[in-house]
Amino acid sequence: MSVLLTGLGPSLTAQNSVARVLTLTTARPTEADRCDLAQPSGRSHLLVRLPVDSPQPLDPHTAVEHQAALAWWTARIFELPGYRPDITHVRFADDASLAVARTARRRGAKLAFTVTPDPHRTIDERHAGLPPEHTGDAARALRLDLHRIFVADCLVARADLLVAMPAAPGGQELAAHFPQLAERPVHIQPEGIAPFHPAAADDDTAHGQLARLYGGASASGLEAEDRELPLLLCVGRLHPVKQQEHLVKAWVLAGLHHRTTLLLVGGSPTVPTPDEAAVRARLAQHLATDPVAERRAALWPALPNRQVRLLERALAQRGPGTVLYVCPSAKEEFGLAVLEAMEAGLPVAAPQRGGASHYLHDGVNGRLLATHSVERLADGLRSLVSTPVPELAAMAEAGAATVRERLGIDAMAASLADAYRTTCGASRPADQPQRAEGKSGERDVTGRS
Repeated sequence: MSVLLTGLGPSLTAQNSVARVLTLTTARPTEADRCDLAQPSGRSHLLVRLPVDSPQPLDPHTAVEHQAALAWWTARIFELPGYRPDITHVRFADDASLAVARTARRRGAKLAFTVTPDPHRTIDERHAGLPPEHTGDAARALRLDLHRIFVADCLVARADLLVAMPAAPGGQELAAHFPQLAERPVHIQPEGIAPFHPAAADDDTAHGQLARLYGGASASGLEAEDRELPLLLCVGRLHPVKQQEHLVKAWVLAGLHHRTTLLLVGGSPTVPTPDEAAVRARLAQHLATDPVAERRAALWPALPNRQVRLLERALAQRGPGTVLYVCPSAKEEFGLAVLEAMEAGLPVAAPQRGGASHYLHDGVNGRLLATHSVERLADGLRSLVSTPVPELAAMAEAGAATVRERLGIDAMAASLADAYRTTCGASRPADQPQRAEGKSGERDVTGRS
């Protein structure tokens, strides 16, 4: 999400109707004592990190404890000359978004909210089989899910503009969880990625990444002798919902560790969260049960986005069928990492469930996988690896064209700017304060990652 917003801000300010964009996020604990928490990023785009007193990055479990601090910092930002927004766009159904939304409305700003089927979908699945007397972790999870549903409904009720990502063909999931949307217009907005711009040092960086990848186990890499085997690549944060554990188990269950290699990229390189540490430990445990799998799998910590995209391009140059990108998540609302792999020229496979099915047509520009069980994922991986090379090459070419023609950041920015302008131009309800527009009718926009 941070990569999306970093690219979206400059693209929004390129639109004539948007004067300034503030992107609000929270400062990581190691950054909270720095004095450069606000940094320019392109013309009239400012990245602002709000300090919070937390040993770990905020998540839905802990955000409620920091509502007051986030509201205070947001209010201070919005009081600066020229930084009072016309519209504030919040993305997640959590207490951090609610704190920013409340502050924005007190300052007279319009509110946009990106509404998704979660957390409603989560509560349906997580608690469907539980007995009435749930206790312990199950009870805590239930309370959190119910609270997040309350937060999501509050944000929907407060929002002047509702934004949603395209649903799967024929999908009614959002309407089922939010019946109130039957009476509300929703702006349907695909996400997009920024174009990749080559730089002078790219070849050296890519060469170094490939040398690291095939530098042997001592370099957290793969053996040089396995260089000619097909590689499965997966990039994403280490978290249970991303299901890297499912991927490793399915890879072994399908017997693919005997004829392919695996590279997982994700997780903090310095201070892992509890989720990251737990996932990393379980991955190591799974791999340790099979010496071949352990030798042919590599786990790298997260890389800067540009380095990920350089790595994907370098791997794509090896030729069709030699590298396959796999997203094993339980669901992806849209799948920006999948789009980046497609744009780089890799054949991709992503979950049937979620936003990927909006732009992936199975067997045409990618593959859709059943990821709800290890067994089904193993079947999908086996089929993917067995796909003839000409078909993989055609899918990769079609996938790159899909991103290039339909899913760029500029098209996303133009569509959102139109929606913001329309919303800010609409009359405000009688019980809401009025505020002046920027010069020449331009709008100030803020977003929270």
